[in-house]
Amino acid sequence: MGRDSEFNKQKDRNYRIKLEELKKNLPVYTYEFLDSRAMRNPNTAISYAYDLYVFLEYLKEFCPPAKTYDVKDIPLDILNNLAFQDINEYQKYLSAKDVTVIGTKDLQNNVNGIARKMSALRSFYKYQCEHDFMTNDPTVGANKQSRKDDDHIIIRLTPSEVDTFLTIIKNSAVGSLRQQKMLQNTKYRDFAILTLLLRTGIRVSECVSLDISDLNFNENSMCVVRKGRKEHILYFDNVTKEALTDYIEIERPHMIESDSEKALFMSLRKKRMAVRSIQEMVDKYAKVAVSNKKISPHKMRSTYGTALYNKTGDIRLVADVLGHSDINTTAKHYAASEDAHRRQAAKVDPYSE
Repeated sequence: MGRDSEFNKQKDRNYRIKLEELKKNLPVYTYEFLDSRAMRNPNTAISYAYDLYVFLEYLKEFCPPAKTYDVKDIPLDILNNLAFQDINEYQKYLSAKDVTVIGTKDLQNNVNGIARKMSALRSFYKYQCEHDFMTNDPTVGANKQSRKDDDHIIIRLTPSEVDTFLTIIKNSAVGSLRQQKMLQNTKYRDFAILTLLLRTGIRVSECVSLDISDLNFNENSMCVVRKGRKEHILYFDNVTKEALTDYIEIERPHMIESDSEKALFMSLRKKRMAVRSIQEMVDKYAKVAVSNKKISPHKMRSTYGTALYNKTGDIRLVADVLGHSDINTTAKHYAASEDAHRRQAAKVDPYSE
């Protein structure tokens, strides 16, 4: 079932076009670095381009040797002559204000936002030094920003909330009577999408990129294109199979222009559903099903990962199914489960008879 769908090809083309536009604002010595990252993940390269622009704009404003240059003309020698103290000052600058990047306001200068920008900068310096374009890496001695520990605010659905969520979709019990009547036209699709997210843990971007040919109902499997353009075969249970087949047989025929349509999940406008559309759909149902929680497609991924870990106790299994390349990423996200186990252990007297 290996494939590289036209949708994913077009998405990559759009990312690369965006990257080429951003590169016009940057010095030429950033191009090879960004291109190398684009080979792995074009979207990451775009983020790095924004982050490097922020750094170079900072140098133009606060580094005397750079003040006479436009951002795209700042010489590499200036970056090569910086000290770790300069990088620390840059981090202080980020923490003190919001940053506007090429007309886009970046409001992520909290701990996580600074850590992300520093990750891009460290990666850039490492690349330049490894390829002998530079001899000095001032990020090595700079302060390290650790991402904020958000375990205490990780939000997931409980099993009963999952049941309530799906029941509301089945009954189209959202909004006014007119809205509920409209939802009757998409309830099988919405139920299939939410069931897929909650029972496989796939990312919403992976969900929208699915083609109908990616499904194999003989094996209850699907071919998913993950980060780095890697194809994975994932498996689903019979509950998910039934939800998918109901949608494909009942609603999808009315949402496509012709039988040659490749996309699995379609909008009423007869177009492939977008990530934003699914995010809005989840939010709409969540406000009724679990009004006390802010639920997103990513929270559903966390819900599945937590449920799978609680059932199996196998963190490596969870990492593999969710597509985490680093098991530490998985462990960090499911630390709440580990904490529950530790609390349970504290209540046990291992020496009592």
